Amino acid sequence: MALQAALGSRAETVAFAMNAGMFDEAGKPIGLMVEDGREVHKINRRKGGGNFHLLPNGVFVVRENGRGAVMTSADYVPTPEIAFATQSGPMLVVDGKLHPKFDRDGESRYVRNGVGIGPDGAPLFVISVEAVSFGKLARFYRDRLKVRDALYFDGSVSSLWDPANGRMDDFVELGPMIVAFKPGAGSAPDRAVRATP
Repeated sequence: MALQAALGSRAETVAFAMNAGMFDEAGKPIGLMVEDGREVHKINRRKGGGNFHLLPNGVFVVRENGRGAVMTSADYVPTPEIAFATQSGPMLVVDGKLHPKFDRDGESRYVRNGVGIGPDGAPLFVISVEAVSFGKLARFYRDRLKVRDALYFDGSVSSLWDPANGRMDDFVELGPMIVAFKPGAGSAPDRAVRATP
């Protein structure tokens, strides 16, 4: 995997990595992307088609203190303490409510992944084992994980690198990615970086 090679010796300190947002044909993010406190791509509040524009869409941020947050794109305000941010869509859960345009268990089913903020404030990253609908993933976040805000990252190319369990999905084009490092690996808790394979 290109990410593993790009990380070099730091690859040994990876807790997990997964794709984290929509991207164009060149693998570049189509929405907000902040890396190491620097805005690489501005927030995208335009209307359009596809999952990204199934409003409300949203933003996952990690602040310099390591704390994560999920919010709608409309609620996002840039601040100097944001170390990392990625925009994707649609939101799965907003303030404890399912996205208003989701069917309970719609016909569109893919292996999907996303992020939500748990009751203790920690980010909860999920990737489905099998193909699921938006509604099923959203209900899992709200009802099982008790998440009040959750954001969809992607589907059909959703991928996970889980070194402890020997899993390394091998999709080639993934765009923005989240990399979480093990505690004590020289990175802030929940620190996220972007890499494009």
